[in-house]
Amino acid sequence: MEVRHVFALVLLACGVAVLLLAGLALLVLPGPYARVHALSPATSLALPLVCLALALDTGPGRQALKLLFIGLLGALSGPVTTLAIGRTAWRASAPGEEPPS
Repeated sequence: MEVRHVFALVLLACGVAVLLLAGLALLVLPGPYARVHALSPATSLALPLVCLALALDTGPGRQALKLLFIGLLGALSGPVTTLAIGRTAWRASAPGEEPPS
């Protein structure tokens, strides 16, 4: 087993661990706003880790470049998407009423 594959497995395990913790947080945390915060690491941290692991495993070339680009897009768009979902949930609450928790 090459060193490259070992690093890929470590990155993949870290990405999967972040996804599992985010999924567990969805079950445990109360209210929609806390759940939105649980989803943010899944999109902005786990996806780039998994993409980096896959890019390392495929080796140099076009496929690795595509995977790195997908990971970068996920890292940049994850927080924006989380903000949009939270803002939409906030606006969906009735005026004068406390937002759902």
